[in-house]
Amino acid sequence: MNEARELDAVYSAGMGEKRQADSTSGIVRGLAVIGAGAVALYGAKVLLNLFGPQPRFAINEDLGAPLDSEEFIQFLSLVTDGTRRRSRLKRLKNGAEFYPEYIAAISKAKHSINLEFYEFLEGWVSAEVVAALTERAQAGVEVRVIVDAVGSLDTSDRYFDELRRAGGQMYWYHPLRWDTWQELNQRTHRKLLIIDGETGFMGGAGVADQWIEATKREPAWRDTVFCVEGEAVAGMISAFSENWLEASGEILSGPKQFGFKAMPEGSESFVVSSTPRGGGTQARILFQALIKSARKTIRITTPYFLPDKSAREALIEAVEKRGVSVQILTAGPHIDHKFIRTLSRRSSRHLLTAGAEIFEYQPAMIHAKLLTVDGMWCVIGSTNFDHRSFALNDEVNMAVLDRELAATIEGDFAEDLKVSEPLTLAMMRDRTPLGKLEDLLGEALESQS
Repeated sequence: MNEARELDAVYSAGMGEKRQADSTSGIVRGLAVIGAGAVALYGAKVLLNLFGPQPRFAINEDLGAPLDSEEFIQFLSLVTDGTRRRSRLKRLKNGAEFYPEYIAAISKAKHSINLEFYEFLEGWVSAEVVAALTERAQAGVEVRVIVDAVGSLDTSDRYFDELRRAGGQMYWYHPLRWDTWQELNQRTHRKLLIIDGETGFMGGAGVADQWIEATKREPAWRDTVFCVEGEAVAGMISAFSENWLEASGEILSGPKQFGFKAMPEGSESFVVSSTPRGGGTQARILFQALIKSARKTIRITTPYFLPDKSAREALIEAVEKRGVSVQILTAGPHIDHKFIRTLSRRSSRHLLTAGAEIFEYQPAMIHAKLLTVDGMWCVIGSTNFDHRSFALNDEVNMAVLDRELAATIEGDFAEDLKVSEPLTLAMMRDRTPLGKLEDLLGEALESQS
């Protein structure tokens, strides 16, 4: 009898353990299903953001006003929500020019330094910048830094410890945590350095050695940055303060931040900030309006050329209906994201058929983001000619009416074309499987937009 009871006890204990194991296994399976569902939903969101139906940006009425007229300037500033200001700009070509200017400007700061970059990568260039920021923070200058957590994923938080100990403030934009996964796809792609509210730097480059130093595998990148002086710096501060509030929770304030100086002379200009929180359309409207209004020339430099349907149609219309010379310079064999070069072929074929010219830069990765229209309007800043920049990222650009600056940018464009290869329709005939798949996907998605 005792043996029977012992067997029953062992059996009951075994069944209990089995039920507990089954219960635990069920919980694990349930959590796995929930996790897989969350990943699938987020993956679908990412795909929709990147490839989903996009709004139309048609401008149905031709203004007919000269591009340098008061009427057109007023129109462009209003539709892009850009405050008209006067400023002077100096073009800085490649890292050998703009990094020394960064260090010199930081070293002279008396009141405030505001820095925001998508890419701030560990290396000797960034180390010099951090050292200069740290020295100024020790001297009592207000130093604020925002770095994108994804764009600078390989940069350690400890990299900024000395700056923090000196009194500087540094925050990651949308850091990667369990409670911020829903913001993973929204990045700040802005590149800003602002000194004392009087001098600013804006352009396509981040802070990393690849912009100034060749490696065994890749030449130094080709890029352009602009030094801005005058009233337009206020617009740059506004863009920075938006991201500073989101990253730190602090509203930028105080006399050290807003010591702007009036500049009655200088070029007509306005800063255009874009963010998905506001629809992310201001930069897109700026590009569409200028392309639609061009009468002579459109010259675009962009590392990634993936225009949406509205932009492509506007460029084709400029060529076919108004006889505008459209030239596009984009990255060639040294592009850092190879698949984008393949994806761009479909739009390239449409534009080449219409009579536009497209060139691929050969010596290195070209990373500049520039637009000139009719030799008078210039757009500089951080925006690539693709859906991600136009609709997902925080971006900042400046529109400038300045024939002399346009001549400088177009002079660089002509020099870059000398070491570029033109795309031809013959080159588009042999399509890779990925390229053919992109054609089908693009056609399906455009039918919904």
